[in-house]
Amino acid sequence: MSGPIFDLQFADLFATTLTLLLSVYPIWLPILLIVVFWNLWLDYIRTEYISEQQFVLLEIKLPKEITKSPAAMEIFYTALYQTGSATFFETYWKGKVRPWFSLEMTSFGGQVHFFIWTWEKFRNLIEAQLYAQYNNIEIFEVPDYTTSMVIDPVNHPLWITQYKLIAPDPYPIKTYIDYGLDRDPKEEFKIDPITSVIEYLGSLTRGEQVWIQIMIQAHKKEGFSEGRIIKKSDWKEGAMAEIKKIRDASVQGDSKFPNPTKGQQEKIAAIERSIQKWPFEVMIRGGYFATKEANQISKRISGLIGAFRQYSANDFNGFKLGEFTDYDFPWQDFRRIRRNAREREALDAYKKRSFFNPPYKHYRGKPFILNTEELATIYHFPGQVSSTPTFERIMSKKAEPPANLPI
Repeated sequence: MSGPIFDLQFADLFATTLTLLLSVYPIWLPILLIVVFWNLWLDYIRTEYISEQQFVLLEIKLPKEITKSPAAMEIFYTALYQTGSATFFETYWKGKVRPWFSLEMTSFGGQVHFFIWTWEKFRNLIEAQLYAQYNNIEIFEVPDYTTSMVIDPVNHPLWITQYKLIAPDPYPIKTYIDYGLDRDPKEEFKIDPITSVIEYLGSLTRGEQVWIQIMIQAHKKEGFSEGRIIKKSDWKEGAMAEIKKIRDASVQGDSKFPNPTKGQQEKIAAIERSIQKWPFEVMIRGGYFATKEANQISKRISGLIGAFRQYSANDFNGFKLGEFTDYDFPWQDFRRIRRNAREREALDAYKKRSFFNPPYKHYRGKPFILNTEELATIYHFPGQVSSTPTFERIMSKKAEPPANLPI
Protein backbone atom coordinates (compact mmCIF):
# COMPACT_ATOMS: atom_id res chain seq x y z
CA MET A 1 0.00 0.00 0.00
CA SER A 2 1.42 3.38 -0.97
CA GLY A 3 2.11 6.03 1.62
CA PRO A 4 -0.34 8.78 0.58
CA ILE A 5 -3.29 6.37 0.25
CA PHE A 6 -2.57 4.85 3.65
CA ASP A 7 -2.32 8.31 5.22
CA LEU A 8 -5.70 9.30 3.77
CA GLN A 9 -7.34 6.12 5.07
CA PHE A 10 -5.85 6.65 8.51
CA ALA A 11 -7.03 10.27 8.54
CA ASP A 12 -10.55 9.19 7.57
CA LEU A 13 -10.58 6.55 10.31
CA PHE A 14 -9.36 9.05 12.90
CA ALA A 15 -11.96 11.63 11.86
CA THR A 16 -14.77 9.06 11.98
CA THR A 17 -13.71 7.85 15.43
CA LEU A 18 -13.44 11.39 16.78
CA THR A 19 -16.86 12.29 15.39
CA LEU A 20 -18.39 9.21 17.01
CA LEU A 21 -16.83 9.99 20.39
CA LEU A 22 -18.00 13.59 20.29
CA SER A 23 -21.52 12.53 19.37
CA VAL A 24 -21.84 10.35 22.48
CA TYR A 25 -19.89 12.52 24.93
CA PRO A 26 -23.00 13.09 27.10
CA ILE A 27 -22.68 9.39 28.00
CA TRP A 28 -18.97 8.82 28.55
CA LEU A 29 -17.86 12.25 29.81
CA PRO A 30 -19.95 12.20 33.03
CA ILE A 31 -18.77 8.66 33.76
CA LEU A 32 -15.15 9.70 33.25
CA LEU A 33 -15.54 12.74 35.48
CA ILE A 34 -17.20 10.67 38.21
CA VAL A 35 -14.35 8.14 38.19
CA VAL A 36 -11.71 10.88 38.29
CA PHE A 37 -13.49 12.70 41.12
CA TRP A 38 -14.02 9.42 42.99
CA ASN A 39 -10.29 8.63 42.99
CA LEU A 40 -9.22 12.19 43.83
CA TRP A 41 -11.68 12.38 46.73
CA LEU A 42 -10.61 9.04 48.18
CA ASP A 43 -6.93 9.99 47.90
CA TYR A 44 -7.62 13.30 49.64
CA ILE A 45 -9.60 11.96 52.60
CA ARG A 46 -7.27 8.99 53.05
CA THR A 47 -4.27 11.30 53.12
CA GLU A 48 -6.04 13.38 55.77
CA TYR A 49 -6.93 10.29 57.80
CA ILE A 50 -3.36 8.98 57.72
CA SER A 51 -1.94 12.38 58.69
CA GLU A 52 -4.09 12.32 61.84
CA GLN A 53 -2.66 9.00 63.02
CA GLN A 54 0.29 8.59 65.37
CA PHE A 55 3.09 6.18 64.48
CA VAL A 56 5.98 4.77 66.50
CA LEU A 57 9.18 2.90 65.72
CA LEU A 58 9.99 0.05 68.09
CA GLU A 59 13.42 -1.55 68.34
CA ILE A 60 13.65 -5.16 69.49
CA LYS A 61 16.76 -6.12 71.45
CA LEU A 62 17.41 -9.84 71.31
CA PRO A 63 18.89 -12.10 73.99
CA LYS A 64 21.82 -14.42 73.34
CA GLU A 65 19.56 -17.43 73.58
CA ILE A 66 16.43 -17.77 71.47
CA THR A 67 15.36 -21.38 71.35
CA LYS A 68 11.99 -20.95 69.68
CA SER A 69 11.48 -21.68 66.00
CA PRO A 70 9.99 -19.15 63.57
CA ALA A 71 6.62 -20.74 64.37
CA ALA A 72 6.51 -18.37 67.35
CA MET A 73 6.76 -15.45 64.95
CA GLU A 74 4.00 -16.95 62.83
CA ILE A 75 1.67 -16.71 65.83
CA PHE A 76 2.69 -13.06 66.20
CA TYR A 77 1.76 -12.31 62.57
CA THR A 78 -1.62 -13.91 63.06
CA ALA A 79 -2.33 -11.19 65.64
CA LEU A 80 -1.35 -8.53 63.08
CA TYR A 81 -4.02 -9.71 60.67
CA GLN A 82 -6.12 -6.57 61.15
CA THR A 83 -8.69 -6.13 58.37
CA GLY A 84 -9.93 -2.82 59.78
CA SER A 85 -13.63 -3.00 58.98
CA ALA A 86 -15.21 0.38 58.28
CA THR A 87 -18.71 1.77 57.83
CA PHE A 88 -19.83 3.59 54.69
CA PHE A 89 -19.39 6.92 56.50
CA GLU A 90 -15.87 6.02 57.68
CA THR A 91 -14.80 4.93 54.20
CA TYR A 92 -16.22 7.79 52.13
CA TRP A 93 -16.11 10.69 54.58
CA LYS A 94 -13.42 9.96 57.15
CA GLY A 95 -11.08 8.13 54.75
CA LYS A 96 -10.45 5.20 57.08
CA VAL A 97 -8.00 2.61 55.74
CA ARG A 98 -6.74 -0.75 56.91
CA PRO A 99 -3.69 -0.55 59.17
CA TRP A 100 -0.32 -1.63 57.85
CA PHE A 101 2.99 -2.38 59.52
CA SER A 102 6.65 -2.27 58.56
CA LEU A 103 9.14 -4.95 59.62
CA GLU A 104 12.65 -3.62 59.29
CA MET A 105 16.20 -4.93 59.49
CA THR A 106 19.04 -2.43 59.28
CA SER A 107 22.79 -2.19 59.50
CA PHE A 108 24.59 0.95 60.61
CA GLY A 109 28.25 0.34 59.91
CA GLY A 110 27.79 -3.38 60.55
CA GLN A 111 25.64 -3.00 63.68
CA VAL A 112 22.48 -5.03 63.04
CA HIS A 113 19.10 -3.86 64.34
CA PHE A 114 15.52 -5.15 64.25
CA PHE A 115 12.66 -2.63 64.14
CA ILE A 116 8.89 -2.70 63.81
CA TRP A 117 7.08 0.45 62.67
CA THR A 118 3.45 0.57 63.74
CA TRP A 119 0.43 2.71 64.41
CA GLU A 120 0.51 3.97 68.00
CA LYS A 121 -2.82 2.31 68.79
CA PHE A 122 -1.36 -1.12 67.96
CA ARG A 123 1.76 -0.69 70.07
CA ASN A 124 0.36 -2.52 73.10
CA LEU A 125 -0.83 -5.38 70.89
CA ILE A 126 2.61 -5.76 69.30
CA GLU A 127 4.49 -5.61 72.58
CA ALA A 128 2.13 -8.06 74.29
CA GLN A 129 2.29 -10.56 71.43
CA LEU A 130 6.08 -10.36 71.15
CA TYR A 131 6.61 -10.75 74.89
CA ALA A 132 4.19 -13.68 74.89
CA GLN A 133 6.44 -15.52 72.43
CA TYR A 134 9.86 -14.16 73.45
CA ASN A 135 9.84 -13.26 77.13
CA ASN A 136 13.55 -12.35 77.22
CA ILE A 137 13.53 -9.69 74.53
CA GLU A 138 13.47 -5.97 75.23
CA ILE A 139 11.38 -3.46 73.26
CA PHE A 140 12.08 0.26 73.12
CA GLU A 141 10.53 3.18 71.31
CA VAL A 142 13.32 4.87 69.36
CA PRO A 143 13.68 7.89 67.06
CA ASP A 144 13.15 7.19 63.38
CA TYR A 145 16.56 6.41 61.88
CA THR A 146 15.43 7.48 58.39
CA THR A 147 14.90 11.17 59.16
CA SER A 148 18.58 12.15 58.97
CA MET A 149 19.11 10.73 55.47
CA VAL A 150 19.07 13.32 52.69
CA ILE A 151 19.61 13.27 48.94
CA ASP A 152 23.23 14.19 48.21
CA PRO A 153 24.56 12.17 45.25
CA VAL A 154 28.14 13.41 45.72
CA ASN A 155 28.68 13.05 49.47
CA HIS A 156 26.02 10.45 50.31
CA PRO A 157 25.36 8.10 47.37
CA LEU A 158 22.41 5.75 47.68
CA TRP A 159 20.62 2.96 45.83
CA ILE A 160 17.09 1.76 46.58
CA THR A 161 15.24 -1.18 45.08
CA GLN A 162 11.97 -3.05 45.44
CA TYR A 163 11.50 -6.79 45.27
CA LYS A 164 8.80 -8.84 43.60
CA LEU A 165 7.88 -12.50 43.26
CA ILE A 166 9.16 -14.70 40.46
CA ALA A 167 5.91 -16.66 40.06
CA PRO A 168 2.20 -15.95 40.75
CA ASP A 169 1.19 -15.31 44.36
CA PRO A 170 -0.26 -18.76 45.16
CA TYR A 171 3.12 -20.47 44.70
CA PRO A 172 4.94 -20.43 48.07
CA ILE A 173 8.54 -19.46 48.68
CA LYS A 174 10.93 -21.77 50.53
CA THR A 175 9.93 -21.46 54.18
CA TYR A 176 11.34 -22.34 57.57
CA ILE A 177 9.36 -25.59 57.45
CA ASP A 178 11.24 -26.57 54.30
CA TYR A 179 14.46 -25.91 56.24
CA GLY A 180 13.28 -28.16 59.08
CA LEU A 181 13.08 -25.41 61.69
CA ASP A 182 9.56 -26.44 62.70
CA ARG A 183 11.09 -29.55 64.30
CA ASP A 184 13.17 -27.40 66.70
CA PRO A 185 16.57 -28.97 65.96
CA LYS A 186 19.55 -28.28 68.20
CA GLU A 187 21.43 -25.08 67.44
CA GLU A 188 24.35 -26.89 65.82
CA PHE A 189 21.99 -28.59 63.36
CA LYS A 190 19.90 -25.55 62.46
CA ILE A 191 19.91 -24.15 58.95
CA ASP A 192 18.25 -20.77 59.33
CA PRO A 193 17.90 -18.85 56.04
CA ILE A 194 17.81 -15.48 57.78
CA THR A 195 21.43 -15.89 58.89
CA SER A 196 22.55 -15.04 55.34
CA VAL A 197 20.82 -11.68 55.65
CA ILE A 198 22.31 -11.06 59.11
CA GLU A 199 25.81 -11.93 57.90
CA TYR A 200 25.47 -9.55 54.98
CA LEU A 201 24.25 -6.75 57.22
CA GLY A 202 27.07 -7.43 59.66
CA SER A 203 29.72 -7.19 56.94
CA LEU A 204 29.23 -3.46 56.41
CA THR A 205 31.90 -1.02 57.52
CA ARG A 206 31.80 2.39 59.15
CA GLY A 207 29.99 4.95 57.02
CA GLU A 208 27.77 2.35 55.30
CA GLN A 209 24.11 1.61 55.94
CA VAL A 210 21.64 -0.93 54.57
CA TRP A 211 17.91 -0.73 55.22
CA ILE A 212 15.46 -3.56 54.54
CA GLN A 213 11.77 -2.74 54.83
CA ILE A 214 9.00 -5.37 54.71
CA MET A 215 5.64 -3.62 54.61
CA ILE A 216 2.58 -5.77 55.34
CA GLN A 217 -1.18 -5.26 55.31
CA ALA A 218 -3.88 -7.85 55.89
CA HIS A 219 -5.29 -9.11 52.60
CA LYS A 220 -9.04 -9.29 52.11
CA LYS A 221 -11.65 -9.24 49.40
CA GLU A 222 -12.55 -5.64 48.60
CA GLY A 223 -15.69 -4.09 47.19
CA PHE A 224 -17.76 -0.91 47.36
CA SER A 225 -17.56 -0.73 51.16
CA GLU A 226 -13.75 -0.49 50.83
CA GLY A 227 -13.94 2.28 48.24
CA ARG A 228 -13.71 0.16 45.09
CA ILE A 229 -15.86 0.50 41.99
CA ILE A 230 -14.43 -2.74 40.62
CA LYS A 231 -14.23 -5.55 43.15
CA LYS A 232 -10.91 -7.10 44.14
CA SER A 233 -11.22 -10.85 44.54
CA ASP A 234 -9.74 -12.93 47.32
CA TRP A 235 -6.38 -14.50 46.50
CA LYS A 236 -7.81 -17.96 47.07
CA GLU A 237 -9.76 -17.61 43.84
CA GLY A 238 -6.50 -17.08 41.97
CA ALA A 239 -4.98 -20.03 43.79
CA MET A 240 -7.82 -22.34 42.80
CA ALA A 241 -7.52 -21.13 39.20
CA GLU A 242 -3.80 -21.96 39.29
CA ILE A 243 -4.55 -25.44 40.62
CA LYS A 244 -7.07 -25.95 37.83
CA LYS A 245 -4.48 -24.84 35.29
CA ILE A 246 -2.00 -27.42 36.61
CA ARG A 247 -4.61 -30.18 36.51
CA ASP A 248 -5.73 -29.24 33.00
CA ALA A 249 -2.11 -29.34 31.85
CA SER A 250 -1.80 -32.89 33.19
CA VAL A 251 -4.51 -34.23 30.87
CA GLN A 252 -2.79 -36.28 28.19
CA GLY A 253 -4.01 -37.47 24.81
CA ASP A 254 -7.69 -38.31 24.52
CA SER A 255 -8.06 -38.77 28.26
CA LYS A 256 -10.52 -36.43 29.96
CA PHE A 257 -9.09 -37.00 33.42
CA PRO A 258 -6.05 -35.26 34.92
CA ASN A 259 -3.01 -37.39 35.54
CA PRO A 260 -0.55 -35.05 37.28
CA THR A 261 3.10 -35.95 37.58
CA LYS A 262 4.82 -36.05 40.95
CA GLY A 263 6.07 -32.51 40.43
CA GLN A 264 2.58 -31.27 39.56
CA GLN A 265 1.14 -33.03 42.60
CA GLU A 266 3.72 -31.30 44.79
CA LYS A 267 2.77 -27.92 43.33
CA ILE A 268 -0.92 -28.53 43.99
CA ALA A 269 -0.21 -29.67 47.55
CA ALA A 270 2.03 -26.66 48.21
CA ILE A 271 -0.59 -24.20 46.96
CA GLU A 272 -3.36 -25.89 48.95
CA ARG A 273 -1.23 -25.73 52.11
CA SER A 274 -0.29 -22.11 51.46
CA ILE A 275 -3.87 -20.82 51.19
CA GLN A 276 -4.78 -22.33 54.56
CA LYS A 277 -2.84 -19.60 56.37
CA TRP A 278 -3.56 -15.91 56.85
CA PRO A 279 -2.49 -13.86 53.80
CA PHE A 280 -0.84 -10.44 53.81
CA GLU A 281 -0.24 -7.98 51.00
CA VAL A 282 3.47 -7.21 50.99
CA MET A 283 6.05 -4.87 49.54
CA ILE A 284 9.76 -5.30 50.26
CA ARG A 285 12.28 -2.50 49.78
CA GLY A 286 16.03 -2.51 50.23
CA GLY A 287 18.42 0.42 50.27
CA TYR A 288 22.16 1.05 50.45
CA PHE A 289 23.51 4.35 51.80
CA ALA A 290 27.09 5.47 52.35
CA THR A 291 29.37 8.41 52.85
CA LYS A 292 31.60 9.42 49.96
CA GLU A 293 34.66 7.88 51.65
CA ALA A 294 33.01 4.57 52.59
CA ASN A 295 31.07 4.09 49.37
CA GLN A 296 31.20 0.52 48.01
CA ILE A 297 27.92 0.67 46.15
CA SER A 298 28.88 -1.64 43.28
CA LYS A 299 30.04 -4.31 45.74
CA ARG A 300 27.19 -4.00 48.23
CA ILE A 301 24.37 -3.99 45.68
CA SER A 302 25.12 -7.60 44.74
CA GLY A 303 24.69 -8.58 48.39
CA LEU A 304 21.42 -6.69 48.62
CA ILE A 305 20.22 -8.42 45.47
CA GLY A 306 21.13 -11.83 46.86
CA ALA A 307 19.81 -11.19 50.37
CA PHE A 308 16.57 -13.04 49.60
CA ARG A 309 17.88 -15.69 47.22
CA GLN A 310 17.84 -18.45 49.84
CA TYR A 311 14.05 -18.18 49.99
CA SER A 312 13.68 -19.26 46.37
CA ALA A 313 12.44 -22.76 45.63
CA ASN A 314 12.79 -24.52 42.30
CA ASP A 315 9.48 -24.71 40.41
CA PHE A 316 7.75 -22.72 43.15
CA ASN A 317 8.44 -19.10 44.07
CA GLY A 318 11.13 -16.68 45.11
CA PHE A 319 12.17 -13.05 44.99
CA LYS A 320 13.71 -10.96 42.24
CA LEU A 321 14.45 -7.30 41.73
CA GLY A 322 11.65 -4.95 40.84
CA GLU A 323 12.16 -1.24 40.17
CA PHE A 324 15.35 0.46 41.35
CA THR A 325 16.68 4.00 41.38
CA ASP A 326 19.38 3.91 38.70
CA TYR A 327 19.30 3.31 34.94
CA ASP A 328 21.04 0.74 32.78
CA PHE A 329 22.36 3.10 30.10
CA PRO A 330 23.71 6.69 30.29
CA TRP A 331 21.45 7.96 27.50
CA GLN A 332 18.38 7.03 29.53
CA ASP A 333 19.13 9.73 32.09
CA PHE A 334 20.50 13.05 30.84
CA ARG A 335 22.64 14.72 33.52
CA ARG A 336 21.18 12.41 36.18
CA ILE A 337 17.89 14.30 36.22
CA ARG A 338 15.65 11.23 36.24
CA ARG A 339 17.73 9.35 38.79
CA ASN A 340 17.71 12.30 41.20
CA ALA A 341 13.91 12.39 40.97
CA ARG A 342 13.66 8.63 41.53
CA GLU A 343 15.96 8.78 44.53
CA ARG A 344 13.93 11.57 46.13
CA GLU A 345 10.67 9.70 45.62
CA ALA A 346 12.00 6.31 46.73
CA LEU A 347 13.61 7.74 49.88
CA ASP A 348 10.48 9.71 50.76
CA ALA A 349 8.30 6.63 50.23
CA TYR A 350 10.61 4.65 52.52
CA LYS A 351 10.55 7.33 55.22
CA LYS A 352 6.76 7.58 55.12
CA ARG A 353 6.37 3.77 54.98
CA SER A 354 3.97 4.53 52.16
CA PHE A 355 2.86 1.98 49.61
CA PHE A 356 -0.68 0.76 50.26
CA ASN A 357 -2.18 4.26 50.38
CA PRO A 358 -1.40 7.81 49.23
CA PRO A 359 0.95 9.57 48.73
CA TYR A 360 2.87 6.63 47.22
CA LYS A 361 0.14 4.10 46.61
CA HIS A 362 1.57 1.14 44.69
CA TYR A 363 4.68 3.18 43.95
CA ARG A 364 6.52 1.51 41.04
CA GLY A 365 5.08 -1.90 41.82
CA LYS A 366 2.15 -3.97 42.95
CA PRO A 367 1.78 -5.73 46.30
CA PHE A 368 2.22 -9.48 46.37
CA ILE A 369 0.83 -12.04 48.80
CA LEU A 370 2.79 -13.82 51.53
CA ASN A 371 1.14 -15.85 54.25
CA THR A 372 2.12 -15.94 57.93
CA GLU A 373 4.48 -18.88 57.41
CA GLU A 374 6.35 -17.06 54.66
CA LEU A 375 6.54 -13.83 56.67
CA ALA A 376 7.86 -15.72 59.68
CA THR A 377 10.59 -17.11 57.44
CA ILE A 378 11.90 -13.79 56.13
CA TYR A 379 11.52 -11.83 59.38
CA HIS A 380 12.06 -13.61 62.67
CA PHE A 381 14.52 -13.47 65.54
CA PRO A 382 17.44 -15.87 65.03
CA GLY A 383 18.99 -17.99 67.75
CA GLN A 384 22.67 -18.65 68.39
CA VAL A 385 22.99 -20.06 64.89
CA SER A 386 23.49 -16.42 63.87
CA SER A 387 26.82 -15.55 65.46
CA THR A 388 27.64 -12.33 63.61
CA PRO A 389 30.02 -10.40 65.94
CA THR A 390 28.34 -7.06 65.26
CA PHE A 391 24.88 -8.43 66.08
CA GLU A 392 24.53 -7.01 69.57
CA ARG A 393 22.43 -9.02 72.01
CA ILE A 394 21.29 -8.46 75.58
CA MET A 395 21.71 -10.74 78.58
CA SER A 396 19.67 -13.89 78.11
CA LYS A 397 18.37 -14.36 81.60
CA LYS A 398 16.88 -11.82 83.95
CA ALA A 399 16.67 -12.53 87.66
CA GLU A 400 14.72 -10.83 90.41
CA PRO A 401 16.87 -8.95 92.97
CA PRO A 402 17.35 -10.64 96.36
CA ALA A 403 14.49 -10.00 98.75
CA ASN A 404 16.80 -8.98 101.63
CA LEU A 405 18.51 -6.03 99.91
CA PRO A 406 18.64 -2.93 102.15
CA ILE A 407 16.30 -0.12 101.16
